[in-house]
Amino acid sequence: MRANDEHVAKRPFVKEYLPTVPVILRLLDVVALSGAAWLAYYLWHGNLSLDIQYRTTIILATLIAIIFFEFTEIYRPKRISTAAGQVWLMLQATTATMLVLIVIVKHWIPEFSLDSNFPLLALWWLISFLSVAGSRIVVLFALRRLRHGGSRKGRIAIVGMSDMAVSTVRRIEHSPWAGITVVGYVDDRAAPRLSRELNALRYLGTVKDLPAIVQRENLEQIWVCYPLKDAAKTQEVIDILRHETVGIRLVIDCHSFATGPGTTAFLNNVAGIPTLDISVSPLDGINHYVKELEDRILALIALILLAPLMVCIAIGVKLSSPGPVFYRQERVGWNNRKFIMLKFRSMPVNAEAKTGPVWAKPNEKRATPFGAFLRKTSLDELPQLINVLKGEMSLVGPRPERPAFVEVFKEQIPNYMKKHMVKAGITGWAQVNGWRGDTDLHTRIQYDLYYIQNWSVWFDLVIAVKTLFKGMVNKNAY
Repeated sequence: MRANDEHVAKRPFVKEYLPTVPVILRLLDVVALSGAAWLAYYLWHGNLSLDIQYRTTIILATLIAIIFFEFTEIYRPKRISTAAGQVWLMLQATTATMLVLIVIVKHWIPEFSLDSNFPLLALWWLISFLSVAGSRIVVLFALRRLRHGGSRKGRIAIVGMSDMAVSTVRRIEHSPWAGITVVGYVDDRAAPRLSRELNALRYLGTVKDLPAIVQRENLEQIWVCYPLKDAAKTQEVIDILRHETVGIRLVIDCHSFATGPGTTAFLNNVAGIPTLDISVSPLDGINHYVKELEDRILALIALILLAPLMVCIAIGVKLSSPGPVFYRQERVGWNNRKFIMLKFRSMPVNAEAKTGPVWAKPNEKRATPFGAFLRKTSLDELPQLINVLKGEMSLVGPRPERPAFVEVFKEQIPNYMKKHMVKAGITGWAQVNGWRGDTDLHTRIQYDLYYIQNWSVWFDLVIAVKTLFKGMVNKNAY
């Protein structure tokens, strides 16, 4: 068998067919969730005579789970990695699905009595968790068996040992699901260009040696890691390999386009057009409507549940000092638009008449005693649920600032205005990590940018839950 024939025969199955793995997992999830419902019913009742309410509940649960799984991106290949990670991921996903199902059943399927059927739902949840987690572990070990058995990893070489190349190699090493192994690097410079962590990577030769290197090392792909400014070097590599059947990938240095600390660029595909997104809101397209739906529904539920408490607070504000219940303040929100943010009034009327806008400081005496309590417990922020219902704010997002402060901060803090690429929130990633009040603004912005770059519905829910336990009462709330 010729070298090239052998090369084709041993193409790694895992790398070639990895995009089909999420499809397989989706099908397995549907089978596991619906099968778990039937098995739970049989174990609990001893028969399979499912009533119409339970059949409806099965369909609802399966739809909720698949939609929830999609929006939390659990089918992304990089999340199909370790067995422990899969178990934890599925525990979160199935638990959240069942909680949502219970709420829906309670309000819209009253015929399906939760009191009498709760043990059945609990058994269904347990079997669902074991089923979906088990199916993923089976797929994970099957992938590993294919790699370490008959299907070897795809062999590649890096051309141009730059910082970007080092980062690329490191990411490959931490992504075993990709089915790729880096054989070595090619560079025209004689001195090694590697970091200490990667000093074991072999130097294969110069760019002119590439045809011989490809044959000698039986390479499947060449990854070119030159910066965009070195387009001539990239073209040289393409020309030298024009007679070879080896695959060529150009690694785009997204980090070189970063506009400051905590930011980076991302490759995307819009209407079939490849783009390099340098500064784009994550709430584009359907994500915008998902976020809007999430905000309006949760804000309405929160207002209904908290209405008695808010009435009591309003009475307390009126009794603590003369003036209106609400304090209205202009803030800067999404796309640099100004809006009037509501709070329960915590200070006497005209407290800033002489000073103008003043940044809140610890141990200041401007607030009334009742107002100081509201600030310390963050209860003064509850009226912002009305802002959320009006579409001016979000439940989760970077906290908004007053226009006067924005004008100052945008000149002092790199990428400060990037926080306005999403709606301002009642709570945020920075706040639940303790960065609120008179704390370092540079660090706070890093947390805000991290939230924007990593937004998902699941991330919002995590922040909302953290807010209940550690975001309401904080030493920096004053």
